[in-house]
Amino acid sequence: MIEIERKFLVSSEDYKSEARSKTRIVQGFLNTDPSRTVRIRIKGDLGFITVKGKSNASGTSRFEWEKEISVVDAEELLKLCEKGVLEKCRYDVPLGNHIFEVDEFFGDNEGLTIAEVELESENESFKKPSWLGEEVTGMIKYYNSQLSKNPFKKWD
Repeated sequence: MIEIERKFLVSSEDYKSEARSKTRIVQGFLNTDPSRTVRIRIKGDLGFITVKGKSNASGTSRFEWEKEISVVDAEELLKLCEKGVLEKCRYDVPLGNHIFEVDEFFGDNEGLTIAEVELESENESFKKPSWLGEEVTGMIKYYNSQLSKNPFKKWD
């Protein structure tokens, strides 16, 4: 139940031609407290509820529990979420032994594209694609829960 991932900005749209899938995601947060974030998500035709704990000092790992729920339940729970529901498209891009999840945001976060790669351990090495930009692992403003409250378009 521990998620280990690193997060990066994306420097070009080259990932789109390398993607094996593209899925629309709508998500909101019942709670955005960094100690216990509770997310509701509709990913394609599936619904999910996810609880995440506080990140470690480097921001690479934290507790994560996720349960599939019906889309109808997810739609109803989204109505209870805090202000700032996120919309994005996720591209799954395989590279070596890993899959990069590249999120292209819309609405108030349009213009922001972030790639994440999940790892087995914090020091695991991985191939970096040419379109991978600056690492933002552990930078709280790039967490989805924070983007819902302080969207990219409002940054200086």
